[in-house]
Amino acid sequence: MKLPTLREVATEARLLLIGIPVFLWTMIPIYHMFLFAISPKEDAFSGKLWPDHPTLHNFSIVFNQQHYFLRDFYVQFWNSTLIAASVGALTLFIATAAAFSISRLRVPGGRVVMNLALFTYFIPAAFLAVPMYRTMGNYGLLNNHWSLILAMVTIASPYAIWVLKQASDKLPVELDEAAVMDGATTLQIFRLVYLPLMMPSLVAIGTYAVLLAWNEYLYAFLLLSNDREITLPVALGNFLAADDSPWELLMTTGFIYALPPAAIYYAFRRYMVGGLT
Repeated sequence: MKLPTLREVATEARLLLIGIPVFLWTMIPIYHMFLFAISPKEDAFSGKLWPDHPTLHNFSIVFNQQHYFLRDFYVQFWNSTLIAASVGALTLFIATAAAFSISRLRVPGGRVVMNLALFTYFIPAAFLAVPMYRTMGNYGLLNNHWSLILAMVTIASPYAIWVLKQASDKLPVELDEAAVMDGATTLQIFRLVYLPLMMPSLVAIGTYAVLLAWNEYLYAFLLLSNDREITLPVALGNFLAADDSPWELLMTTGFIYALPPAAIYYAFRRYMVGGLT
C-alpha cells in the first residue's frame, strides 16, 4: 500500500482548512432555521443552541393551515411546483433545440443569436422587472402563472443555451456522420444520439432552471397578486407584514420549502457534477 506523500498530505490539509469553515458557514443558517422550526414561540429568540422543550407543533400548524398566513399553504406550494416544473421543461426544450441547431446543424447566424442572447445578461434582471411587468400587462397576463413562467424562461434560456452549446461542441461529429450513413434523419439523430449523450448537461441545466423559478421572489411579487395565485416565497414575505411576526412559523414554512430543492439535488447529484463540469 502506497503511503501518501508530504505534498498530498499538505494539499489535503489545506482543503480541509478551507472546506470546514465553508461548510460551517453554510450550515449555520440552516441550523438556525431548523432551531426556530422546533422551538415554541416563547423560546424562539432564547439564543440557546438547543430549545429546552423542542416540539413539532409548528409543523402541525403549517400542514394543517392553522394560521391566517397559512390558509392557502398547499395552493401556494402547488403554484411554486407547477411554475418551477414548467420553467424547467420549457427552458430545456428551447435550450436543447437551440444548442442542437447551432452546434450540430450549423444553422446560419446561430452563433450571432447565441451571443445576442448572452448580451442580455449585461442588464441586471432586477432592472428588467418593470419593463417585464408592463409587457405582461399589455398582453393581459398579469396575475396569471404564464406571466411568471415566461419571465423566468426568458431569464434562464440564454445561460442554458450557452452551456448546452459548449457541451454539444465536445461531442464527436463522427457520431452524427455515422448515424447519417445508417440512414438516420435529423430528428432521429437528435433523439437517439444527441439527447442520450447530453443527459448530464440536460439534468444540470434543468435543475438550474427549476431552482431559479423555485426561489424567485421579485418577479413573482410583481406579476402575481391574488393570494391563491402567488408562489410560496411571496406568501412567506407576507409574514413580515404583521406587527408580531410569527417567526417560528415563517422558519418552519421556509424549512419545508427548502426540502424539495435539496431532494432534487441529492437525487441528481451525479448528473449535476458531470453536467456542470
